[in-house]
Amino acid sequence: MAIGFLLFTILALASSLAYASDPSPLQDFCVAVNDSKATVFVNGKICKDPKMVTADDFFFSGLNKAGNTSNPVGSKVTPVNVNQLAGLNTLGISLVRIDYAPYGLNPPHTHPRATEILVVVQGTLYVGFVTSNPANPNMKNKLFTKTLYPGDVFVFPEGLIHFQFNVGKTKAVAFAGLSSQNPGVITIANAVFGSNPPISSDVLSKAFQVNKNVIKHLQGQF
Repeated sequence: MAIGFLLFTILALASSLAYASDPSPLQDFCVAVNDSKATVFVNGKICKDPKMVTADDFFFSGLNKAGNTSNPVGSKVTPVNVNQLAGLNTLGISLVRIDYAPYGLNPPHTHPRATEILVVVQGTLYVGFVTSNPANPNMKNKLFTKTLYPGDVFVFPEGLIHFQFNVGKTKAVAFAGLSSQNPGVITIANAVFGSNPPISSDVLSKAFQVNKNVIKHLQGQF
């Protein structure tokens, strides 16, 4: 009986953890304060005194403005997470606006702490994500793709590599919600070829099965 209860408890905890993202708040709100000089670090951000909270702590303005896409990939992500909107602290949600130049790309990346749901409001986007490594080593990671038009919605599961590419001759705009106040982002190419200090060319040439000169060239781009 005791063993059965223990197994039930473990399964219940595992189930709750599997569906958890950011911790649930224990009060109405926990407006973040600037803790860049704090000597104590917490998982999230320190709460502002509720008596000092104002409506401005829950307000952000500017998502009507297009981002500057004059960069090598031709896209610009404008985030609204806890770093821009303090009232998001502990609420487990955030938002981004993404602008794309013609043939602009939001390159393959992952959000380690969030699922993303994206809606296109202008232009045509080719989007997709890749699954994690299959249990069967003889199988390959599966790619899911779709071409999206204004009003279309697509979901990128938490932690999986995904991308968006503007396949149109005009600019595109999308908005996305994320299931974390601070979803994080790892841009694959930047992380692999542009880290500081750089990853050893011995490691990368072995991993990608290419000559070291190819790796050095790629590292030179970042």
